[in-house]
Amino acid sequence: MDVRHYMEQVGRQARAASRAMARADSATRNLALTLIAAAIVRDADLLRAANQIDLHAAIANGLAPAMLDRLTLSDAAITAMVQGLQQIVNLADPVGEISNMKFRPSGIQVGQMRVPLGVIGIIYEARPNVTVDAAGLCIKSGNAAILRGGSEAIHCNRALAKLVKEGLAGAGLPEHAVQIIDITDRAAVGALITMPQYVDVIVPRGGKGLIARLMEEASVPMIKHLDGICHVYIDALADMAKALAIAVNAKCHRYGTCNTMETLLVARAVAPQMLAQLAPLYLAKQVELRSDPEAFALLSGYPYLVEATEEDWKSEYLAPILSVKVVADIDQAIDHINTYSSRHTDAIVTEDYSAAMRFLREVDSASVMVNASTRFADGFEYGLGAEIGISNDKLHARGPVGLEGLTSLKYVVFGHGEVRA
Repeated sequence: MDVRHYMEQVGRQARAASRAMARADSATRNLALTLIAAAIVRDADLLRAANQIDLHAAIANGLAPAMLDRLTLSDAAITAMVQGLQQIVNLADPVGEISNMKFRPSGIQVGQMRVPLGVIGIIYEARPNVTVDAAGLCIKSGNAAILRGGSEAIHCNRALAKLVKEGLAGAGLPEHAVQIIDITDRAAVGALITMPQYVDVIVPRGGKGLIARLMEEASVPMIKHLDGICHVYIDALADMAKALAIAVNAKCHRYGTCNTMETLLVARAVAPQMLAQLAPLYLAKQVELRSDPEAFALLSGYPYLVEATEEDWKSEYLAPILSVKVVADIDQAIDHINTYSSRHTDAIVTEDYSAAMRFLREVDSASVMVNASTRFADGFEYGLGAEIGISNDKLHARGPVGLEGLTSLKYVVFGHGEVRA
């Protein structure tokens, strides 16, 4: 197969479909989402069977545990996909919304209208749930989507693609509004990211290697984040029970996600008692602790204890490994975070209102939290219905990207025959 020819055909079909999607009313787009959700519930057993084929192949090929975790389509994941679609249906439709209307001295009225971006290309590894999340958000926001999942999830993605097409057809929308690339050749990615005539934006969801490659090669704009180096800072005035629960959940709830804590910072005033109580909790999960000298001394006797290096503060482990550092105070904590954070998600645990507000203002990340686990940095948890990705860029979209992140604003002008003098 000529990959470039195939991808250009997909692009042309997506561009044509995007015009029909932009014209479709909200009720029609919501109907498509409702039909897709019903089809997923109906064919859940078929989806599990397809996922098992992918999992067996991935295990045989030695896929890393973090990737296997992302690849697994559990009952909870299927339920979450359906709930995500239902939540998207219930969200207000942003398309066509006019805001900021103002009369100008000339007599014209100027405002802004929210419109779809057009064609969105999503590139992702494992994670079959992304297929449904991305399709749902693109349909609701009036966009067409080209989805390129990883080869390790090809059977499950094909099964999901069939259900998405069924929902689109049932609502009278073009079947090419959501296309899943049906070839595993890596050249398909190279073609997708260099077709600005067909694709308006790329959203990569994958490992650092994939995103670094796209940043180097893409000629299509991207909504992206490269790393998820997330921090939790336990302040001197933290509530002990809250701090213990958050520090364990942020690291151990799931290891292979971008919103998992990778570095724990503890104020010196509470470090001895805090680390003494955290150690057995991390030991139960067999978490390796890579500690600075001060934390290393306090954790003496912990069986999985390693001296931290400079590289550890820059590392996204996606594994049961945690960097630990004792800091003097909030000033040192904020300085460390702004030096080493990937600008994804960082949290403070404190009962000091002033410290909390300083942290919110001064930590330069897409999501900044007070007394909550970093694991909440997620489109579903934020009430976006689902997310198409997380951006730590500062232009266009920042943080979990939902419906509004898949639209842009254009100026609209209403006149009464005015001409410029």
